[in-house]
Amino acid sequence: MGTPLSLVADIGGTNTRVALADGKVVRPDSIRRFRNADHPGLETILRLYLDEAGVADCAGTCVAIAGPVRDGVASMTNLDWTIDNAALTRATGAEKVAILNDLQAQGHALGHIAAENLAPVIEGPAQDHAAKLVVGAGTGFNAAPVHETPWGRIVAASECGHINMPIRTEADLRLARFVETAHGFPGVEDVLAGRGLERLYAFIRSESGQPGEKTASDIMADMAAGEPLAEETGRLYVRLMGAELGNLALTHLPFGGIFLIGGVARAFQPFFTRFDFAGAFRDKGRFAGFMANFAVTIIEDDYAALTGCAVYLEQGGRG
Repeated sequence: MGTPLSLVADIGGTNTRVALADGKVVRPDSIRRFRNADHPGLETILRLYLDEAGVADCAGTCVAIAGPVRDGVASMTNLDWTIDNAALTRATGAEKVAILNDLQAQGHALGHIAAENLAPVIEGPAQDHAAKLVVGAGTGFNAAPVHETPWGRIVAASECGHINMPIRTEADLRLARFVETAHGFPGVEDVLAGRGLERLYAFIRSESGQPGEKTASDIMADMAAGEPLAEETGRLYVRLMGAELGNLALTHLPFGGIFLIGGVARAFQPFFTRFDFAGAFRDKGRFAGFMANFAVTIIEDDYAALTGCAVYLEQGGRG
């Protein structure tokens, strides 16, 4: 092997995906998935991957994790793992290591994703060098603003899935009181993550006098089949998603576009037009017209976070 390859990984609550990258390009045939529950920690996974790949030397290592990163230490939100730079060096032997929040990694991937993996939701102007916003709706919910500067791209971390859910109507206030019983606070993630969809369905059932619960996958199947309560749940989800993305758009002014990622966001793609996502997104009173400045696109590349890690390393990122 010539120039050493970099190792990149995307660590979720359930699975970890690991790959080798040649500069900014992830090698598709090198991607492997590991079930986290089968391993005591990330170090074990990375060592196993390198041993099985026959790789002894890494140019660098960058991992994206679903949780906050502070001072080079990552704490997983839905997994009892703590990851730091020293652990990455021990596992891979790389001197150049970096840990990113998963949304930050997605932000660094922008501009390096094939056009066929970008699906428009709301058409609009998108200035290449303007601020952008990556929003993830899957197991959790979060967003990361992306800024281009003369010194390179900056992707700021956040934990905005844990701020207050949007409230527009009396029914939304009842919903907030309904979902806050989970942990004492009605957060955005409580209504817009995968388990949020299940809570919305339970709320709709409760409001209709027919208490009951279903899994997110069953709700999506019922919605596709036109079952009335599931459709009402989907309509509520899309309205809340539009409202929250509109809030984030006015906070960050992403004239370069908003990019949606995550399994729930992709699953709702067929329903965004049907349930008037654009109307909810632009429901901002006298700023309704201003909202036409923001395009919304779904990223359909499952490995974008790996690409973002590779780009970050190649551009000199570390830490």
